[in-house]
Amino acid sequence: MGYVEDLRKLVGKMPVILVGAVVILFTKDQKVLLQERKHPKHVWGLPGGLMELGESTEETAKREVFEETGLQVMNLQLLSVYSGKDYFAVAANGDPFYTVTTAYCTSEYEGKLKNDQEEAFSLRYFNFDELPEKMVGSHRRMIEDFKMNIKEI
Repeated sequence: MGYVEDLRKLVGKMPVILVGAVVILFTKDQKVLLQERKHPKHVWGLPGGLMELGESTEETAKREVFEETGLQVMNLQLLSVYSGKDYFAVAANGDPFYTVTTAYCTSEYEGKLKNDQEEAFSLRYFNFDELPEKMVGSHRRMIEDFKMNIKEI
């Protein structure tokens, strides 16, 4: 049983705050790696996930990217932290939650790209200006913020 599942046993359907991290893995030719998620089904998003007890957000980002893509990321740059009333969601099972998501970016990664079939249907690079229509809204916002700051990174 994981941390979130254990927490849900204690709080039931009360909203909780979940902390996570995502990574914008970008290429020199202005492409970003996205995954076609299984939850929510067929919605594209950035690699990342929820923090485990005792982890830093950077450790979470590195672990999640490796688990989901097979890539090891290096030299993570902090983009921003996203939180507040705009980051409220309800899971498919009806569990309400708020997210606090730390977004990192990097063009430094290595390994062989390998999709985790438990997490996603596929992985694909997209041009920054040709993102898929069905996409996690907050992740689209993060990519837009990244595009505005790309000269600084």
